[in-house]
Amino acid sequence: MKKIQAIIRASKFDLVKEALHQKGIDFFSFYEIKGCGHEKGDSMSYRGAVYDVGFIARIKVEILVTESFAQSAIDAIAGAAKTGEKGDGLIYVANVDEVINIRTGDKNDEAINK
Repeated sequence: MKKIQAIIRASKFDLVKEALHQKGIDFFSFYEIKGCGHEKGDSMSYRGAVYDVGFIARIKVEILVTESFAQSAIDAIAGAAKTGEKGDGLIYVANVDEVINIRTGDKNDEAINK
């Protein structure tokens, strides 16, 4: 089993969501986050002075998939999120040793397929 985490531009979230849906992946979590990296942060203006905020708004998408869906999910995210510019984001993939469905007690593949 794989846990896929992607940090993407907020403007690309709807495209990523649709790309995952087309691959049969409809269950995921997402979070509004802020971070810093190679791309410059936003600046804000207050009473005529411009301030460098230094952090960039992004969306973090987390998906738990079986091995058979992992590459398909990665390709969907990468394809939908790419602009070709700095700041497109990152995809992290990690192995998951065990998953347990709290309600049913099902484990691993059965736990995420219900």
